[in-house]
Amino acid sequence: MKKLVITLSLVFLFLNLAAQEKVTDSTKVETLEEVLIKSIRVDADSPITHSNMDKEEIKKRNLGQDIPMLLNYLPSVVTTTDAGAGVGYTYIRVRGSDASRVNITINGIPYNDAESQGTFWVNMPDFASSVESLQLQRGVGTSTNGSGAFGASLNILSDAVSKDPYGELSTSFGSFNTQKYNLKFSTGMLNEHIEISGRLSKISSDGYIDRASSDLKSYFLQGAYVDDNTLIKALAFGGKEITYQAWYGIDKETLENDRTFNPAGLYTDDEGNIHFYDNEVDNYSQDHYQLHWNQRYNNNWSTNLGLNYTYGRGYFEQYKEDQKFEFYDFEPIEIGDETINTTDLIRRRWLDNDFYVANATVNYKNDEIDISGGVFYSYYDGDHFGEVIWTQYASDSEIRDRYYEGNGKKNEVTIFSKATYKINDKWSVYGDLQERFVTYKTSGLTSDKELLEVDENYSFFNPKAGATYTINSKNHLYVSYGRAHREPRRSDFENGITQPEKLDDYELGWRFSSDQPDGEAGKTKVSTNLYYMNYNDQLVLTGAIDDVGAPIRATSGNSYRLGLEIDAKFSITDNFRIIPNIALSTHKNKDFVASVDGALVNLGTTNISFSPNVIIGNILAYEPLKNLQLALLSKYVGEQYMGNIDSETSKLDAYFTNDFNIVYTLKNIPYVEEIVFSGLVNNIFNVDYVSNGYFFTYENTWTDPEAITTIEDARYYPQATINFLVGVTIKF
Repeated sequence: MKKLVITLSLVFLFLNLAAQEKVTDSTKVETLEEVLIKSIRVDADSPITHSNMDKEEIKKRNLGQDIPMLLNYLPSVVTTTDAGAGVGYTYIRVRGSDASRVNITINGIPYNDAESQGTFWVNMPDFASSVESLQLQRGVGTSTNGSGAFGASLNILSDAVSKDPYGELSTSFGSFNTQKYNLKFSTGMLNEHIEISGRLSKISSDGYIDRASSDLKSYFLQGAYVDDNTLIKALAFGGKEITYQAWYGIDKETLENDRTFNPAGLYTDDEGNIHFYDNEVDNYSQDHYQLHWNQRYNNNWSTNLGLNYTYGRGYFEQYKEDQKFEFYDFEPIEIGDETINTTDLIRRRWLDNDFYVANATVNYKNDEIDISGGVFYSYYDGDHFGEVIWTQYASDSEIRDRYYEGNGKKNEVTIFSKATYKINDKWSVYGDLQERFVTYKTSGLTSDKELLEVDENYSFFNPKAGATYTINSKNHLYVSYGRAHREPRRSDFENGITQPEKLDDYELGWRFSSDQPDGEAGKTKVSTNLYYMNYNDQLVLTGAIDDVGAPIRATSGNSYRLGLEIDAKFSITDNFRIIPNIALSTHKNKDFVASVDGALVNLGTTNISFSPNVIIGNILAYEPLKNLQLALLSKYVGEQYMGNIDSETSKLDAYFTNDFNIVYTLKNIPYVEEIVFSGLVNNIFNVDYVSNGYFFTYENTWTDPEAITTIEDARYYPQATINFLVGVTIKF
């Protein structure tokens, strides 16, 4: 690792010293900002299906809810949250693929956990306040860093360098005792070269679900050096979260009678009275350190070197009843003629991990060709262990005795080259070649005290190609093909799965824009695309979860996703806009095999879990006054199955929700630049709806000893009824 970092640094230092030509382009600073993510982002006319959001769009609804909730109105997106109100653990699905299959990068650095492949936004609360822009690419997309994109990729660019100094103080509050406090600042350019900026945030909420509280703190600090051709950024950001667990869900009867009930932490005393343990929480901290060196050598050549270190550590705590001594390696207690070998106890399951990244890219661009190449290296080292912090009957145990320990190590090397070539005024073509080399090794025990010894090496070749045809200045057609592979995650190996997945993604699209050649914005924009995603050995969610709330996956063999996506923007008048999108799709397993009544049965073609066939979003935006913005945001998600066997028990009903957003800006106020008042009323029609849950089966062998009967059951995560957030931001 050290040798690689030193070698890359020397190479880039040599290139920097060798640069002769000065650049006087007035947009050089912005261009250098874009170098950070140029290798993984695409342009508006590329043959890749994508959506963009900038800082102005994000801040309208940025009142404390996590990034997935802010993306809720993009095409093919479904969001959900454990606590029911968008604070705490939140999740996103795109084209039916869950968050572990959505590749997330921050400034080109992977954010997905290397082992679980999951994305835990709760570890970086209020990061949306430090986002300059983001791009969601649906499907395979362009080559990116980290585990392959199997439903989408989301790349985030953090705050750009500010030329002018500023200070911001924001606060918001709302339903369920939700509160957010935020302080931002920038020194602006000091001596025309150096900027220091930062943010401190605190968010707390009681949650819609009982006891599903969140206590979240985060920070963001950036130092930047800017010269004619150079942008160097050093960043430190991270967060600490303490959230009361809410991932158990509730059954159908409880949903109908007590939809905010939370079974987490429930236990009974010796008299049979029910109690709830007050510290049944996740407690996790994560710190990120990044260094980015962006260099322009002339109007054609630029490079980027990125280094990253992420340190994560924390645990979730549980009160467990009637635990067997032998599982925790306790010795039985003999008291007279009585032997005690079970006890109530409190345990913690820990993660302690380090993640290192080195990323280097080079780009050449002229009027005809835009070509990039680079190399990416990452190393992950994660410890897993459990400890007992209290027992009713202590036996020979000591506080924080570890009852299991395990380790996982993962290395990845990625090499890529991609190019866009403009053949003429009508045609441009795109090519992208990527090779990933992944090594994963484990040792020790799992939390179930099963020995897990993995030593796997994977090599994935991922070609991509596309073409864009310009019909005229307003109409463009595009077609693309992309291949992606994805290695199993740790829990898959625990379930005996070692086979990687493969995806072939075909996209055909049309874009219309009435923008004028002189740059004047038009009143109509429409993007529509057809996609066909063909999978081999896709790891679909079974619907069930494990004992830490993580979804369990199974190999489905051959499967596919086929759909039509349309999103548009219509400016009806200068102050009234309609921004709709619709996704119509079908998601199928072929020849799906499941255990039914004790035998493996081929169920033929079935629906893939958590994949609604209809998703519709719409924003009605109205500006009755220059500084007043009103918006009605609507979302419809069709019915979906939580399993893959088309069971009625596993079906989630369709739901239709509406939110109302208001933003009012006061300017020309003494001593301040502006004051922004904002409000958000979620679910304004007070709909009782469920956006997520889990489905499981078990075999009944006790009712009739001569037969095995499969029993089906489900649990649900209800979302909040009508609720609000209001806030104010003062910018100095």
